[in-house]
Amino acid sequence: MHELSSLTPVTPMTNGSSVACMPPYDDGRLPLVLLYSTVLVVGVPANLLTVYLTWLQVRRKNVLGIYLWSLSVCDLTYLFTLPLWAHYVSLGHLWPWSSAVCKLTGYIFFNNMYISIFLLCCISCDRYVAVVYSVESRGLRRQRVAIFIALAIVLVVALGHIPVFTMREGAEGNQRCFEPSQSSLMVTSFNYARFVVGFLIPLLLLAATNRGIRANVQRSTGLPREQKDRVRWLAVAVVVLFLVCFAPYHLILLVRAFMFHFPQDGACLFEKNVYTPYTISLGLSTVNSAVNPILYVLSSNNIRKELSRGLALICSRAQPRTRSDSSQNKIQPTKNSELNAAAESERH
Repeated sequence: MHELSSLTPVTPMTNGSSVACMPPYDDGRLPLVLLYSTVLVVGVPANLLTVYLTWLQVRRKNVLGIYLWSLSVCDLTYLFTLPLWAHYVSLGHLWPWSSAVCKLTGYIFFNNMYISIFLLCCISCDRYVAVVYSVESRGLRRQRVAIFIALAIVLVVALGHIPVFTMREGAEGNQRCFEPSQSSLMVTSFNYARFVVGFLIPLLLLAATNRGIRANVQRSTGLPREQKDRVRWLAVAVVVLFLVCFAPYHLILLVRAFMFHFPQDGACLFEKNVYTPYTISLGLSTVNSAVNPILYVLSSNNIRKELSRGLALICSRAQPRTRSDSSQNKIQPTKNSELNAAAESERH
């Protein structure tokens, strides 16, 4: 599932029956359903929280908040389709709903993957400019520009995947929904484009910007060692997470595109052998939606301070009324100092 496919079903290159070329749909079914369920349980509350926290940053004219808020909304939209995919897998990859629902959920999947990837690039580029060119970028990093870039990414990716609605996925007589099928020249070309534009270029961009951030912070003499270690960990984690979530899926797309140019009698065996790794790669790409809030949003100093202020406010309201005066006297200086720190960071 989750692959743009041609309308031609997979057929063997030998005299065997078409049944012999059926992919092993039952392999890994239970682990994949459990993975989707776990991502749903973790990802929905995490993204709901970060949508609210990043919106507070957007209202304070924070440029990075635009990209983080857009990423959380994008991930949340996809997570709401996971119950459909989990049920589809549990039924042995048989689509029980209409063709329109299949196309819509597939459309959301493709959009989520590449909108997320491009927004991750925007986040890393914005952090790179803010760190490496902290003085020069104060007049360049504007919220209006970030809004335009985020909207442009959504529009371009959404328009690019409109052909999904012209495919015969989930139709009567074809109960599969975006399963890998016999490749065509159009699908092969699209897979090449997805690998280069949607994976290779973003990977190089993420690696370069995070390497620059790490090197610049390590050279700084005004930052404590603990903060340098945190920046170094985040820079490495960003690239590693991207590789773990998106490299397997796109590498398999690339292999399938290569195989199209070398038709052989073993094409059916290849399709059967690559199907299980392909489903695993889909599960890994889904994990990204649950990890993004933790890695990108909660690693932001401003958002952590926002969360701390909210928790402090909740704790202060939960205390007995008899201790309210003394509690407020203890909390207020902390809140003032955090507000000052947040205001200082916002100016950067």
